[in-house]
Amino acid sequence: MPLRGVKVLEFVGLAPGPLCGKILADFGASVTRIDKVLDNPLDVLHHGKRTLVVDLKKAAGQRLVQQLAKKYDVIVEPFRPGVMEKLNLGPGQLCTDNPRLIYARLTGFGQKGRQAARAGHDLNYAAVSGVLSMLGREHEKPTAPINLLADFAGGSVMCALGICVALLERHRSGLGQVVDAAMVDGAAYVASWLFMSRELSIWNQSQQRGVNLLDGGAYFYDTYKTKDGLFMSVAALEPQFFELLKDRLQLPQELSQYGEEHQILGKQLLTDIFLTKSRAEWSAIFEDVDACVYPVVDWQKVQEHGHNSERQSFERVDDILAPRPAPRLSRTPGKLRRNVQMDIQSLLDELNIKPEQLRRLQEEGVLSFPINPKL
Repeated sequence: MPLRGVKVLEFVGLAPGPLCGKILADFGASVTRIDKVLDNPLDVLHHGKRTLVVDLKKAAGQRLVQQLAKKYDVIVEPFRPGVMEKLNLGPGQLCTDNPRLIYARLTGFGQKGRQAARAGHDLNYAAVSGVLSMLGREHEKPTAPINLLADFAGGSVMCALGICVALLERHRSGLGQVVDAAMVDGAAYVASWLFMSRELSIWNQSQQRGVNLLDGGAYFYDTYKTKDGLFMSVAALEPQFFELLKDRLQLPQELSQYGEEHQILGKQLLTDIFLTKSRAEWSAIFEDVDACVYPVVDWQKVQEHGHNSERQSFERVDDILAPRPAPRLSRTPGKLRRNVQMDIQSLLDELNIKPEQLRRLQEEGVLSFPINPKL
């Protein structure tokens, strides 16, 4: 796989760090989690990773990680600025010991700035990024897309991208570097088009949310409830798609895409029409026509949808439905990883210790791992 041979140390935190590690693991990296407990029910993205529990408050635990870092390519850590330095595990020390090390710091506000040391969550980071102010219906409060925007798109994915870019640069220079992956920055960056397209006609002159082409202000770009209480998505932006929509819904010929009076009438017409049939019936009506109308597929049944089924976009991991890695590479695709068995000899080599030293570390509570074989 593309990242085969790349060794990653992931310090376990909340979901953004584990997803970043999962992306790297799914594309071939060997990821070792450094956790506080063996059984961490909050980390549902541990598949395909080794787990070590290290007491980082003890000097011996810090020395273990320092030793590991000398032989690893990447570190992903999710703590507020200064935490790793207090543990003697900051980039100043580890990158000096291993100049090829890529040290990724995945935080909400980044390493610098007046709020860098403050606590927060996805909603806060999306708010400070400016993007949250764009999301929501007219006359309603801003609404975040769960924690996708800052935690995952702006955090996990941007951090993984930064790591891959740094790995590519290291191929030329031979040197690692620090990746400052701030979720506020990342959320804003993935929304670059929303910031930089404001002169386009898709935006209302008022610049308010909920009244524009793509955020609920257009009746031909919205979701509609069906007779059985489910939903259809309608995105007939281009004139040719809109004409096909009118044809299949038997809308009045005088109905236009644009104009305030047409928006009010169109919204009411589509609301009433979609309530006359079930989602399955509407899906069949639009199955063979490019009107940009598709069902809102329930996440619990997403693998049953014909398109997803044909592409085998989902599979079960430990009886949990999981999306397969994306994007798909033609020669070296990613794949969902299962549980990784601990290779004790490999661990001994990485730590540069002997079996009796490993036993002592376990007895002292400095180090543990899921399976403790006889040494």
